[in-house]
Amino acid sequence: MKTYFQNKTVVITGGSSGIGKALVMEMLQQGAAVAVCGRKLPALEALRNEINHPSLFIFVADVSVEADCKAFMEATMARFGRIDVLINNAGISMRALFRDLDLSVLKSLMDINFWGTVYCTKYAFPAILAAKGTIVGVSSIAGYRGLPGRTGYSASKFAMQGFMEALRTENLHTGVNVMWVCPGFTASNIRNTALNQEGQAQSETPLNEDKLMSAEAVAAAIAKAISKRKRTLVLTGQGKLTVWLNKLVPGLLDGLVYSHFKKEPNSPLQ
Repeated sequence: MKTYFQNKTVVITGGSSGIGKALVMEMLQQGAAVAVCGRKLPALEALRNEINHPSLFIFVADVSVEADCKAFMEATMARFGRIDVLINNAGISMRALFRDLDLSVLKSLMDINFWGTVYCTKYAFPAILAAKGTIVGVSSIAGYRGLPGRTGYSASKFAMQGFMEALRTENLHTGVNVMWVCPGFTASNIRNTALNQEGQAQSETPLNEDKLMSAEAVAAAIAKAISKRKRTLVLTGQGKLTVWLNKLVPGLLDGLVYSHFKKEPNSPLQ
């Protein structure tokens, strides 16, 4: 793997914090040129100043806006001349019961998590096809198993995985590899920025972040999976068990999942 990313260009969406930031650092360490986008210029500039690497290119883009995604890919091609790997990492979560939330919350999640993946993939695809490269979707266990209080998040990740699976099948003989990654619970900022029922960031996490898988460990696992051109990557024992049980005994898992999320601090199920 240490030579796999050398002389390659990796594009990462949502790379200013969490798994995205860890992926930026991992790919640069592996010898790749990295193009990263985010919605906030100060956060991107802080990333650039912290890493201070000549092969890092930052670009302000909101992946829910098609024109931004097109401009990001064009700017990356202008800077590096190629795209070998696209990692669709940008995403947002939520925590609220469907009966209580404003429908704009679901639309926001679909626009970022699903349409952001579609837009970026569309405009990166010609370059990736030429390079016979890899398209990655950073999904979630919520893409295999619907989670209570996270209807929009689960829907967006199910949609992403269906899109990725269809795209992979279309490209079985083109040399393009398509894979999706389900990290499980990871120490990151996604729960702090998760939307509540009114569409505002909840600004807190219901989990003990210190006991979760680190973003750096997730990034290393993703890099390894890309180098091996994997189909899927499901991380953590809890994540693998959830996927397995959902296939075998989905009815039983309904109750187990409900009980698990009801125990969260300030759970909307209480």
